[in-house]
Amino acid sequence: MAADSPPEETTVSDQGMVTIPAALRRRFDIEAGDKLRWTVTDSGDLTVEVVRQRYDAFEDDDLQAPMGGDSLEAHDLAGYEDDSAFTEDA
Repeated sequence: MAADSPPEETTVSDQGMVTIPAALRRRFDIEAGDKLRWTVTDSGDLTVEVVRQRYDAFEDDDLQAPMGGDSLEAHDLAGYEDDSAFTEDA
C-alpha cells in the first residue's frame, strides 16, 4: 500500500468490532493473538499501535496450573489412555 493509495475503510459492528483489512494485516504482520493499542493524540487524531503478543505471551507466568507429567508426554484427550487411571472402570 503506497502513500498515494486510497485509505482503507471498515464499518463498526453493533458490538463495536471492526475487521482490519487484509492488506493492512499483511503489511503490518498482524496475526491472531496480537493486541492493538489505541491512543488519542493531543490534536485529536486516533492512532493504533500493534502490540505483538502471539509468541511466549505467558513465558514468565509463575501462576501456571500444573498439568501433570513432565510436559513431554502426550495425552489422549478423547479418553483412550492405556493408563488405568483414565478408564471409566477404575
